[in-house]
Amino acid sequence: MIRRFLAFILLIWMLGFAWFALLLPQPAPIAPTDVVVVLTGGANRIDRGLEILRSGKSKKMLISGVDRDVKPPELAAQYPGSAKYFRCCIVLGFQSVDTRSNALETAAWAKRNKVTSLRLVTHDWHMRRARFELDRALPNSIAITSDAVSTQPSLGALFKEYNKYWLRAVASLLGI
Repeated sequence: MIRRFLAFILLIWMLGFAWFALLLPQPAPIAPTDVVVVLTGGANRIDRGLEILRSGKSKKMLISGVDRDVKPPELAAQYPGSAKYFRCCIVLGFQSVDTRSNALETAAWAKRNKVTSLRLVTHDWHMRRARFELDRALPNSIAITSDAVSTQPSLGALFKEYNKYWLRAVASLLGI
């Protein structure tokens, strides 16, 4: 009986991993939102956020998880033509160190700025866990658009992220 139960759990885990790996979230069409929230940690995320600002569909952007030693002019220099956005429209968030604290930092910033809609930008393989944490941290009244930056993640990266996602889901069920 225990072996069958464990086999069933393993089957569910394997099917879930197949879903997770084969059906990664996709980029969202550019549409209006109050703000863009970019989670640091990978290539092309900030580029996507800047693309949204340049389109005029959002007026502000929070970059969450920025290293404390980074200064806005230094970061702006890495993105040609973006200096004016760093002066007017981009806020660097230095409070977070992981996905959960990204969500908490975003929620506090959204509250201070009276945000009613936001676009979440992160990598496709990271989107589900980031969205899970953000859904937990934000009030239901804030509309969230998931805008995944497409990547070519390795099987190992997907495996690691899938397990983090489910461990975080179980932890939240336990109130952790």
